[in-house]
Amino acid sequence: MPLDGLGYLKILAPPEKVLRWIEGKLNLLGRLPHYVSIDQKTYGRYGVLPTTSGPSLPGAEASLLLLRRDPRILKAPPYVSLLLILIGLTSLFLLPLDYYSRHTYISENALLPGQVHTYFGGSEQNIFNAYKHEVQAVAGKEQHEISNKLEEIFNSAGLKAARQKYQFEAAGNRYTGENVYSILHAPRGDATEAIVLIAAWTNMDGELNQSGCALVLTLARYFKRWSLWSKDIIILITSDSKAGPQAWADAYHNEHSVPAVEPLPMKSGALQGVVVVDNALNHRFESLHIVYDGINGQLPNLDLFNTATAIASGQMGISVVLQRMWKHGDSYRERLQTMLRGMVSQGLGHASGPHSCFIPYHVDAITLQAVGDGWQDEMAMGRCVESTFRSLNNLLEKFHQSFFFYLLMQANRFVSIGTYLPSAMLVAVNFSIMAIALWIRSGRSTVPTIGSKKKNEEKEPEMEVIRQDGMVAIAPKHRLVIVERELFLPITLVVASHFLGVIPLYIFNHASQSAFSRTFIIFAQANMLLPSFLAALLSYQSPLSTQQRLLLQCFSLLLLGMFLATLATLNFSLAFLIGLLAAPLSFVGQPYSTTSYENPASGGKVRKLLMTIVLQLLSPPAVMLAACKAWDVRVEDVLVEAAFGWTAHGLWTQVVVWCIWWPAWTVGSVVCSPLL
Repeated sequence: MPLDGLGYLKILAPPEKVLRWIEGKLNLLGRLPHYVSIDQKTYGRYGVLPTTSGPSLPGAEASLLLLRRDPRILKAPPYVSLLLILIGLTSLFLLPLDYYSRHTYISENALLPGQVHTYFGGSEQNIFNAYKHEVQAVAGKEQHEISNKLEEIFNSAGLKAARQKYQFEAAGNRYTGENVYSILHAPRGDATEAIVLIAAWTNMDGELNQSGCALVLTLARYFKRWSLWSKDIIILITSDSKAGPQAWADAYHNEHSVPAVEPLPMKSGALQGVVVVDNALNHRFESLHIVYDGINGQLPNLDLFNTATAIASGQMGISVVLQRMWKHGDSYRERLQTMLRGMVSQGLGHASGPHSCFIPYHVDAITLQAVGDGWQDEMAMGRCVESTFRSLNNLLEKFHQSFFFYLLMQANRFVSIGTYLPSAMLVAVNFSIMAIALWIRSGRSTVPTIGSKKKNEEKEPEMEVIRQDGMVAIAPKHRLVIVERELFLPITLVVASHFLGVIPLYIFNHASQSAFSRTFIIFAQANMLLPSFLAALLSYQSPLSTQQRLLLQCFSLLLLGMFLATLATLNFSLAFLIGLLAAPLSFVGQPYSTTSYENPASGGKVRKLLMTIVLQLLSPPAVMLAACKAWDVRVEDVLVEAAFGWTAHGLWTQVVVWCIWWPAWTVGSVVCSPLL
């Protein structure tokens, strides 16, 4: 179609009479500036001079000056913030599409996954069955009897065994146990590098890892017969899946606390990788569930995950699942569900398996868990472990070439940080934009004199003349007064609110398990009354001015935006989830109509009541209760897990919740309280 054909689009334009009627009702000509050229004695409207002989740049500068001084420009930030939140949320839901995600690939060519022939099987099946009976014989007995049996098995295989006792105390509970491990020294190595094979006596679900422990012991005996290893192999059997691996990893890197955790009597070189075997089934399995989430949202190098996936699905023909998505049809819904489950697990930051304890030490680790009821046996799982260790044995240096920040949506598809990070950044930036707008509003006192209709009559606004660089701009007059900001009280209140978060942080990390339920209920009830109490206290002692209320919310949103933007680079999921839950704080106490400009915090009682209800529903205790209800878990169990993570794993999710999110929520609730 020729370009002239576009002229037919003029039929879509409104009639000129309609445009003139809108112009008259909105008084557009009275609002827009009139520019006058002093030298040329010419007049014009809309910031454009009718002649080309006069200068045009000064008119544009005058337009910017008028725009900066126009109080109506501050009506835009809430809409911009809302737009950023919607764009960030929408971009997240676009990630499962093929256009935004990529197929996984191996970046480290030296790994060569699946390129070797595996020999595990045959007569090893009989050894596995024997070890399985040995494990079953000591199941449920005292810890020292279990350790004695494991040490006896190691010695019979020609491996020297060592023990390590540990003890952790959290939430009034005591976690004790004893790790048993052995080191297979590489015939072709110099003991400078090592890879670790782990089986926990009980898995994350509290079940006896009978087949997993027997398989690891069988592999230890099998690996001893080969002379191809260039790295030491450490075989580790821990008492549980949380405290035992953490105690061993801490002691191996000399970060343990004495005497609660004993030092290791034997060590090897730098750890290059960790593989955990979890098989609590007494029958054949269907798929391998690869667990990769680390503590505080840290993830292993993607090459390790891709290596295990390529070996299991490509070489062994075993299907691979992740994030407890037992059936995956590669549809958009299933991709999105897998990604969101991974985000929730990463956002919680808890230990998802024994491997999680090694990732903070920059040791890449995964857990291979047998799930389902199929035709795959333990020998197939052993061959997967053997081939994975053969690939790790090829490593010339630590994992570094592939991604450490990613989102997986199925076993062979991922999204890198460069694609998904803008989602969290946009949500965090909305708080900074609102903080800047509040800062500007707090420093000016403007009473607009723009004409308004009264009794179907239009009142022409009072005009003012602005001179700049030989040009004159005639525009509606505003009485703009720059006022001095009172910073001390708002800064003090914001800082005090963040220090106030130390109270719930200490309580929920040091209370006993028996008191968790009662303590949480009392805190949730007190949290509902806290904003009203603080608002009444402030009103009684020294009522806050409009400027102080603006600054109070300004500093709170500024800190929240800075914290979330920084956190997004470390734990994207936690920053994004908290950003969405805290999004209403950007719109608290912000009526941006022209009539209420002088007192923006004086919204209607109905509006404040609605905002108070919304904030109460999105408070940290309320969100926690709703999440526990949705996942059908007890609040007490979540608090116990968090307290143990704080003590043993160095979990800082609670710090983000109680010292960043909760203070911002408290300040926002105080600002919109009808009592302030």
